[in-house]
Amino acid sequence: MSHWSGKPAPSANAGAPMQERINKKHVLAWASWDWGSAAINAIMTTFVFTVYLVSDPFGGEDYASQILGYGLAVSGVAIALLAPITGQRSDSGGRRRYWLGVNTMAVVALTALCFFVYPSPGFLFVGVALIALANIFFEFANVNYYAMLGQISTPSTVGKVSGFGWAMGYVGGIVALALVLMGFVLPETGWFGATAENGLNIRLVAVFSAVWFLIFALPVLFTVPEIPRQPKAARLGFFASYGLLFRRIKAIYRTSPHTIFFLLASAIFRDGLAAVFTFGGVIAAGTFGFTLTEVIFFAIAGNVVAALGAVVGGILDDRIGPKKIIVGSLIGLIVAGAAVLVLGANTYSIFGATLTGDTTFWIFGLMLCLFAGPAQSSSRAYLARLAPTGEEGEFFGLYATTGRAVSFLAPTLFGLSITIFGTQRFGILGILIVLLAGLLALLPVKEPREVPTAQTPSA
Repeated sequence: MSHWSGKPAPSANAGAPMQERINKKHVLAWASWDWGSAAINAIMTTFVFTVYLVSDPFGGEDYASQILGYGLAVSGVAIALLAPITGQRSDSGGRRRYWLGVNTMAVVALTALCFFVYPSPGFLFVGVALIALANIFFEFANVNYYAMLGQISTPSTVGKVSGFGWAMGYVGGIVALALVLMGFVLPETGWFGATAENGLNIRLVAVFSAVWFLIFALPVLFTVPEIPRQPKAARLGFFASYGLLFRRIKAIYRTSPHTIFFLLASAIFRDGLAAVFTFGGVIAAGTFGFTLTEVIFFAIAGNVVAALGAVVGGILDDRIGPKKIIVGSLIGLIVAGAAVLVLGANTYSIFGATLTGDTTFWIFGLMLCLFAGPAQSSSRAYLARLAPTGEEGEFFGLYATTGRAVSFLAPTLFGLSITIFGTQRFGILGILIVLLAGLLALLPVKEPREVPTAQTPSA
């Protein structure tokens, strides 16, 4: 297998090594998907719709938060079992872009169906189920989307391009959240006659999110070329694909063990990162008493900070390596999260100045946003440097699987910590434990430039 640290070829498809020069049109079209996906990440799963799901009409914040956590844990199991096979089959069948489109459309449909989740305890499980299913298909789409990184970047720009994609996602989140705030949340009667009665304004936000994602996902589906079918690819059945997967995992461990070590370490800390975003708005509302409007204002500010962090982190990634970026970011996340946990919503007097609970969350919550972007972007760029040419989909499938194999950790520890300590605030403790475990697991892992390319058997 060739490796990106070797000699790149000029071809832009995934069946050949990374191209010498980037195609800006392809990069912009690819990043547009990140921009559109912000409606799912920022609005649906972090700051708006999940906050709506854990509000009092659905049975109380603590109970609904537990159900949401457990629902996302179940979706993680499904992703862990299926993601690498979807990536493997899209690689060999030359259908990466096709499956990106199919899974994106599934997310769009499920998000739109959230319009029918009325503010009543009887709709809690319906809402959680729709969010969990959308999460599954979103991760399947991510497998193919991440694998495209090798098609549109070069060895010297992979970190920058990855960071640009994350930044586009954050900026897209700013714009989408601002439109949601102005059109559906702040006005007594918003766009399309939306009012707060029966949660109509928030249910229409789900429709808005679906349309937003659809519009901005289209460019990559019509611009970035489809990869060719591998000429010697065997037509494997579903279960035979698992047999090939296990043989390849053994070969990766034998020929490039640090690739496996990175997959395992990143699985842990990425689960903690996902929990920061999933439960951030929930904690702001439930523990710190933020109104939905205040949550959205914080989300807009947080996305500005996160976008800056992703861009700067991406530039530094290409210069000093992704591992240093990830380690520094995880340390920052742990310090900021610990401050939120310890200080809580109480008011303190420090050197004559008053520190309220709101101020605590604004300061350290924005710190969490600042460090989350670089950690996510550099993790993606790290694996993009390691994946053998033509096998990016399967490797990012493993990336999703190892992540989801432990994805029960943060949601479960979040819910369990609430159960043990009796208040939502201590759910933060569960997230911090996962982030710390991921940091400790990453420390012995080598930088990509020191890791040999995995040699894997063909189908």
